[in-house]
Amino acid sequence: MRSPAPPPWPRPAAFVLPHSLSQPVRSRQTEWQPLIGGSSAANQKGAPHVRARSFKRASRGARGGRRGGGPARRAAPRCIDAQRGARGPCLQSAWDWPGGGFPAPNRAPARTSWGGVSRFPSGFAREARARGPGVPRGRRRGEAALRTATMRPRKACLLVLLLALAQLLAVASAGGPDEDSSNKEDAIEDEEEEEDDDDDEEEDDLEVKEENGVLILNDANFDNFVADKDTVLLEFYAPWCGHCKQFAPEYEKIANALKENDPPIPVAKIDATSESTLASRFGVSGYPTIKVLKKGQAVDYEGSRTQEEIVAKVKEISQPNWTPPPEVTLVLTKDNFDEVVNDADIILVEFYAPWCGHCKKLAPEYEKAAKELSQRSPPIPLAKVDATAETDLAKRFDVSSYPTLKIFRKGKPFDYNGPREKYGIVDYMIEQSGPPSKAIVALKQVQEFLKDGDDVIIIGVFTAESDPAYQQYQEAANNLREDYKFHHTFSTEIAKFLKVSSGKLVVMQPEKFQSKFEPRSYVMEIQSTTEGSAIRDHVLKHTLPLVGHRKTSNDAKRYTRRPLVVVYYSVDFSFDYRAATQFWRNKVLEVAKDFPEYTFAVADEDDFATEVKDLGLSESGEDVNAAILDEGGRKFAMEPDEFDSDTLREFVRAFKKGKLKPVVKSQPVPKNNKGPVKVVVGKTFDSIVMDPKKDVLIEFYAPWCGHCKQLEPEYTALGKKYKGHKNLVIAKMDATANDIPNNRYKVEGFPTIYFAPSGDKKNPIKFEDGNRNLEHLSKFVEEHATKLSRTREEL
Repeated sequence: MRSPAPPPWPRPAAFVLPHSLSQPVRSRQTEWQPLIGGSSAANQKGAPHVRARSFKRASRGARGGRRGGGPARRAAPRCIDAQRGARGPCLQSAWDWPGGGFPAPNRAPARTSWGGVSRFPSGFAREARARGPGVPRGRRRGEAALRTATMRPRKACLLVLLLALAQLLAVASAGGPDEDSSNKEDAIEDEEEEEDDDDDEEEDDLEVKEENGVLILNDANFDNFVADKDTVLLEFYAPWCGHCKQFAPEYEKIANALKENDPPIPVAKIDATSESTLASRFGVSGYPTIKVLKKGQAVDYEGSRTQEEIVAKVKEISQPNWTPPPEVTLVLTKDNFDEVVNDADIILVEFYAPWCGHCKKLAPEYEKAAKELSQRSPPIPLAKVDATAETDLAKRFDVSSYPTLKIFRKGKPFDYNGPREKYGIVDYMIEQSGPPSKAIVALKQVQEFLKDGDDVIIIGVFTAESDPAYQQYQEAANNLREDYKFHHTFSTEIAKFLKVSSGKLVVMQPEKFQSKFEPRSYVMEIQSTTEGSAIRDHVLKHTLPLVGHRKTSNDAKRYTRRPLVVVYYSVDFSFDYRAATQFWRNKVLEVAKDFPEYTFAVADEDDFATEVKDLGLSESGEDVNAAILDEGGRKFAMEPDEFDSDTLREFVRAFKKGKLKPVVKSQPVPKNNKGPVKVVVGKTFDSIVMDPKKDVLIEFYAPWCGHCKQLEPEYTALGKKYKGHKNLVIAKMDATANDIPNNRYKVEGFPTIYFAPSGDKKNPIKFEDGNRNLEHLSKFVEEHATKLSRTREEL
């Protein structure tokens, strides 16, 4: 294949033709000079570089002619091609030819080495044709002699070139090893320098620096520093904390004072924002946090942040015979539980597991709260029960997760729904220890409840505290105080406003929830013989309005009843938006009055954005959407349509007739599910977990959960162990990406494991053992399995 013709031939810098002979004719001798280092213009600065490929002879067919005839010509000297060694005529300049021209070929112009056409001046061709066809024999001998003579300088040139190349190779081969050796030495030096830098950095981390008498500790040097110290004062601070900055000068004074102690007591500080390992290890949640380390054990300092008090406390702890004070928190077992709990007017009890991380986090806060509440008059005791050791007590009070806190009043348990840090626990228990009902003395208070209230209003009207009906009311209120706010009054003015007489219980809704379809209030008469259960039932029955406001704060307490019809839109009862909110709520009211067996509520779509998304309604394009939440966790979404009373009524009727299909959030059904642990998704929960013919162990996990990741190899080993058992399935489900269409499988943390026995799927057994290893999981499975068949399933 021939390459395309190049642009016009460039003129070598070593040979320039006159303008009249400006055709691209080059001298082969001149073209060698740039390679052998000649002094021609080609070696000068700015001269064009000539590639080796251009040293091919310009045209092999330029000689032309036939034997015994053809144009007269001089013998063309031959040389070796620069790259390929091909022999051929070396074209010389026009002045080497007699008459100052080239002979013309007797045939068509020959192709050059790159496929171009050799071009000759037309004058040269005419002169060659004028000489005639023959060439004398003497001329041939002369040309041969000339050819021999011209070969010698070319051999010399080639020899010089070869010598130069040999010299270059010798220098390269001689310099290579030295250069490699030098490079290796440089690399070794760089590695040594990097190692030295790393060592320096490690030494810097381990070095304990001092700032104004205060030592600076970090994750790297802490353990090494405190290992041989009897007592160390620690401050955990944050650089941006204003209290820490204010305390800094005082802390430096403390350091100088303790340095003069005999023996000196080191004072250190730790940046809790950068040394996160230490901050987590010592449960630091606020700044500054001060602790005294006594033989490696941390003692919380809870006094004032003054030099005198802190120095005195540290010196006290540093004494050789000092021992930590006993825990204020009571330890209960089956031997003393009933005696302690039944005798207390109020007591808070924690059911914990020693291995539980949440329990460990709560422990110091719980103990601090116990100390604080023990100093009240009367004191409020706090107690704890190891639920893993006292299994009978745990079962007796339905403890299914850790920690579980319960309030006991004279032995009667109530769920604790308060905070889980020191001050929150203290405030909550103080409130719980007071009377269950608060007195109302002014009519204005009732009017404010009605105007601005957001929850049910419960008021008991009595003549005095000595009224027997009042005592019954207080007892009933005590049993419901966790979920409701009770009030009472002895005011005749308030009784007149409420249109009731003494001895009545009034339950009513704030004005914004009242409607023409329901009474303004619900009244019950209380006598000395009225049962507390009757009061409780009256309150629970009338707690919700016909269409209430479901919120994230009241969902768990107020809207647990099913079926629940929820209408989602922008709900805002503030003054500016109340009219728009009530417009849509009134349309819901018209439907709710026809279905008293269902609970109806409106909910803000932003507050329940996740729920709306799971229902498939987040992209409905409608301002108002509706859904029904049914028993067993089933959900039904109304098809997006322009919302009004008629569309909602048809939706509820269709649900009542069983014509709706539930919405199930689910990952795709696995195509290949033959592994040792079967993957369950929302769409396959009923077919796998609820299969009445098989025992199923199901793990509910979260992909981001560290405990779940730690459990995975053990759980996989369990699946492999029981893979050959036909009637037993080991399964798992991502509870963050799939709905659990059965509310008996409650998941409050990860991982959560249930055993669903064949024939009794409505009563799953929760795995409570903290040791989630192969041995304990196997023991749990074999303890609850209805039958273990070793017949291997056919694949």
